[in-house]
Amino acid sequence: MGLNLVEKQAVVAEVAKQVADAQAIVMVENRGMGVADMTRFRAKARASGVYFKVVKNTLVRRAVVDTPFAELAEKMVGPLAYGIGTDPVALAKVLNDFAKSNDKFVITGGAMPGHVMTAKEIASLAGLPSRNELIAKLLGTMQAPIVKLVRTMNEVPARFVRTLAAVQEQKQQQAA
Repeated sequence: MGLNLVEKQAVVAEVAKQVADAQAIVMVENRGMGVADMTRFRAKARASGVYFKVVKNTLVRRAVVDTPFAELAEKMVGPLAYGIGTDPVALAKVLNDFAKSNDKFVITGGAMPGHVMTAKEIASLAGLPSRNELIAKLLGTMQAPIVKLVRTMNEVPARFVRTLAAVQEQKQQQAA
């Protein structure tokens, strides 16, 4: 049973809202997937902050008009589901990991603002470290010189104390 005009407008508005905040969209073909597999995937996607929905291509085309993802509209052909996310790497990882374990779940393409991506590019994107990992590495790199400076500055008084302790021990041995 098809959607009436009001329902179609609601779907377009919902997808447009997701696209407005998105940094990436990935298109997936999921012919013949079981309900249990799809339910399991949707739970993983939700936990990763990924919006995933099976929507008619014409409705998604309307949602991406006048957005940085407008170039993707011409690639929307066939039975597709759409993953939309604010973190491109997390989106690519979730979809790519599931595609590896399920041969009926095929990534067909996607886009980042102003750039249409192939399935191969999405797989490469999935191989990158996540945003949180990159922030942790950056903080570690920024913190390293300060930690080294503190250790170096702490070594001067520590060496002085060790020298005094050695002199005191030597004097006690001479006195004994």
